[in-house]
Amino acid sequence: MKKRFNLFLIASLLITMVLAGCSGTVQDKPADSPASSEGGGFAADATIGVALPWLGTQNWAEADEMFRTELGAAGFKSIVQHADNKVPQQQQQIESMIQNGAKVIVVGPVDGSQLGSVLEEAEAAGIYVIGYDRLIENTTGVDGVVQFGSVKTGELQGQALLDGLAAKKGKGPYNIELFGGGPADPNAPNFFKGAMSVLQPKIDDGTLVVVSGQTDFTQCATMDWDNSKAQARMDSLLSGFYSDKEIHGVLSPNDGIARAIITASEQAGQEIPVVSGLDAENESVEWVWSGRQYSTVAKPTDVLVGKTIEIIKSLQAGNGMPAPDTSVNNGKEDVGIYELSPLVVTKENAKEAFANDPGRLELLK
Repeated sequence: MKKRFNLFLIASLLITMVLAGCSGTVQDKPADSPASSEGGGFAADATIGVALPWLGTQNWAEADEMFRTELGAAGFKSIVQHADNKVPQQQQQIESMIQNGAKVIVVGPVDGSQLGSVLEEAEAAGIYVIGYDRLIENTTGVDGVVQFGSVKTGELQGQALLDGLAAKKGKGPYNIELFGGGPADPNAPNFFKGAMSVLQPKIDDGTLVVVSGQTDFTQCATMDWDNSKAQARMDSLLSGFYSDKEIHGVLSPNDGIARAIITASEQAGQEIPVVSGLDAENESVEWVWSGRQYSTVAKPTDVLVGKTIEIIKSLQAGNGMPAPDTSVNNGKEDVGIYELSPLVVTKENAKEAFANDPGRLELLK
């Protein structure tokens, strides 16, 4: 009997040791942890990391400034960095944020499919990861994504092109060309997909004619969202296919590329085509107001940053991730999406669209 009791005691001790060892290998998220600070998921002055891809367009530069300001105003310490569009640099920056004790890391990925390992390291350390503006793919290390609806944005761009052609270029058929964004950005093919859902029926019935025949995203993509590459492609299209034709319209995925397309068209002696855009950059807002660029799509940075900080505050308070609007499979799991509504802007509605944006409203003079 004594022998059996000793064996039972030894077995119990072994099980306890194994369980104790296992408990040190996986850390719960802060909000779920028994070690959470009293009354909240983590301290009110915790460190929050923000990893942005670059500052090369107005929306990313605005995000950099707003995150620094708004996180500080909310009482958090912030580490806000940008990666100059280089994946290894962004991986290193996120690694540093983990080592510096960030409780949440907000990530606008350079390449949405190349951050899996470092984000899963963050997940194992109990850090929340929020995707910002772009989906993060092929990883379990993301808790949700805040973005404007990417397919919806494309639909607005496609419809704006059709509306502009009807308003500015008379009766069709219309000669058009198609541009896409950077293929490493998971939003870019969705913008194109949304636009083509509107444009393809009009291509099929002959209302729209893509003179070059280039209608696949891979043919139309603009590597790195580089304006100079877009202008070079537009130069090539105009010289190769429009020496004796007028180009009536161009689908552009953002404002910088739109301005490059318009510049190339003017230099080629073409009348300015109807061109879509995205981001409501200041220069393009002026061009829309003056009639050079037909439309842009506004995705207000303050709304995007504000929603992200709202989620961070929920996590800090111990309330976890709020219920998302929808979900998308990222290749590894279904990820909650906090989806905001974009707005197409033309000269006709610009004052209304920017009524609460004094800086952009000032440009409409």
